[in-house]
Amino acid sequence: MKYLVFIYLFTAIPFISFAQTERLSPEKLWQLERLSDEQVSPNGALVLYGITKYELEANAGERDLYVQPIDGGEAVNITDNLSSSAGNARWRPDGKKIGFLCSRSGRSQLWEVNPDGTDLKQVTDFDYSIANFAYAPTQGYISFTSEVTLDETLNDKYPDLPQADARLIDDLMYRHWDSWHNYSYSHLFFVPYQDGKITGEAIDIMKGEKYDVPLQPFGGANHIVWSPDARHLLYVCKKSEGKEYATSTNSDLYLYRLSSGETTNLTEGMSGYDTDPVFSPDGSKIAWLSMERPGFEADRNVVYLYNMATGNKKALSENFDASASGLVWGKEGKSLFFIVGKEATYQVYKMKLKSTDFDKINVKANDIEQLTQGWHNYYSLAFAGDQLLGSKASMSMPTQLFLIDPKTGKETQFTAANQEMLNRLNLGKVKKRMVETSDGLEMLVWVIYPPDFDPAKKYPALLYCQGGPQSAVSQFFSYRWNFQLMAANDYIIVAPNRRGLPGFGQAWNDEISGDWGGQSIKDYLSAIDDVAKEPYVDQERLGAVGASYGGYSVYFLAGMHEGRFKTFISHCGVFNLESWYGSTEEMFFANWDLGGAYWLRPEPASYEKFSPHKFVQDWDTPILVIHGQKDFRVPVSQGMEAFSAAQLQDIPSKFLYFPGEGHWVLTPQNGVLWHRVFFDWLDDYLK
Repeated sequence: MKYLVFIYLFTAIPFISFAQTERLSPEKLWQLERLSDEQVSPNGALVLYGITKYELEANAGERDLYVQPIDGGEAVNITDNLSSSAGNARWRPDGKKIGFLCSRSGRSQLWEVNPDGTDLKQVTDFDYSIANFAYAPTQGYISFTSEVTLDETLNDKYPDLPQADARLIDDLMYRHWDSWHNYSYSHLFFVPYQDGKITGEAIDIMKGEKYDVPLQPFGGANHIVWSPDARHLLYVCKKSEGKEYATSTNSDLYLYRLSSGETTNLTEGMSGYDTDPVFSPDGSKIAWLSMERPGFEADRNVVYLYNMATGNKKALSENFDASASGLVWGKEGKSLFFIVGKEATYQVYKMKLKSTDFDKINVKANDIEQLTQGWHNYYSLAFAGDQLLGSKASMSMPTQLFLIDPKTGKETQFTAANQEMLNRLNLGKVKKRMVETSDGLEMLVWVIYPPDFDPAKKYPALLYCQGGPQSAVSQFFSYRWNFQLMAANDYIIVAPNRRGLPGFGQAWNDEISGDWGGQSIKDYLSAIDDVAKEPYVDQERLGAVGASYGGYSVYFLAGMHEGRFKTFISHCGVFNLESWYGSTEEMFFANWDLGGAYWLRPEPASYEKFSPHKFVQDWDTPILVIHGQKDFRVPVSQGMEAFSAAQLQDIPSKFLYFPGEGHWVLTPQNGVLWHRVFFDWLDDYLK
């Protein structure tokens, strides 16, 4: 459930202008260009990336590909004439072509184009759509995933009833996040390729298997890797079904040998998540991320190493009290670079291996060093010549690409998407505040102030409750819960890194499991009480807002806040732990964080102590409930139950319902509508 809100940031923007007179609005938020999926050319001279632009009137977005020289120069749109969104772009190993996927022909197929945008051609013409495409390093194959139908529908079984619209379900995982199971499975294929042409038949390396690659629903191309010699395909898969899948986090790394068709489980016996494998430059080793505790999706990601020659493996960061992501090998195979959450930011770290000999690698504490500093989040890394290229954002800056010196950590901004708009925007200041918790510890709280903040005035304040529950209140730039947008509406935002969030040691992260309504809720109150003491905060105009676990927190606070808040907004929040347990899908999360099912004896304490519906008789404050029909992680009935409880007690309340949205609001006009209703509600009760 770490994905429950999202996403799902304070670095000074280097192109400050004196003409910053406009404030951020929901409409401007959707005008911002969204940069993603950067790829460095084989010679390190060019960077390829995608930019998505949204049209509010059309209620849709389109993604183009850009190429920009690493040593400076203008970015060139190489798909400007495509008339269709382009994604999953990759450099061909010889650097002469860029391959990408688009649906211009009616199905998602592979196309190629020169790095200057000329000679656009369609390469594949399968009678099915493909995804997660990659070139083999030797350029003799391409790999991709595609949906393969393996399950029988009722219409298949009873062909004389073609208009019948029903499902007959006999196992769990019949729906996931925002989609019903479609009787198909995402399989991994490879096919011979030569000089822009497919030269053989595609081979399904998972034929007959009812499993998905990559992991559903958030896994991507990083779960599929070619070995440098193109003799092996390595992929991440959770090879379980139904109830077993719903109750387990046991994904593994599977190595497929093209010559024999043999598949080997490299992480057998490791019962937590194993993900994100990367081959060393010489192909002799594999680094990957592993979680130790089965059933705990927010466990620490430890960096592991596998020896291709012997099958031996070893943990490299087991004594490092932080979770790693975004693994990248150093160019000579003697180091690893990765991203670590630290004190509500995400920084680049370097791990020195000192040797390419597996048996001689022994990482000690002082072999892991932090490279970058500052209030920002890094999300991905790649080598560009002798420099690292990383995608970076902050609460005041949408994602941009930065170059990083791998020796000193010095950062240089590379892209300037949205520069013109950001130059015009008057953004609020972000400050870090350390607050003492009720049990005597220190908690980092971000406070975001309105533009043109005047300490002589009094402002309404919003307590922001984070979801996850194990998702850091870091330097993210959100297109829903955007702190600068809230501040632009003259609210002070109080965003605590309460108990249960990563970046402050594993013990702080773990403390929320089994204690949803305990210390984390006390941490919220400590944060808002501390900031509310300031003379510029109006204690009579405080609100609390949040989504997912944050929405749960709002419901829980509504029953015990002792008059602190004048209004609440809960988006896709958990309201009734018993009914939620019986209607959510990934049961491993509920089992871990609640302590198990409500029918166990003795009953886990969470159901009696921490279910918001148990305290609804104490509700007395106006509340706006927001929910999407396609949210299967926190089903829409949770929002309906909460709204009914408010209405039946004559508490001022409204229910904003999105029939076409899930756990997030993803379409432009719904997004703007969400913000308009959000601020209308807050303004009614806090202004």
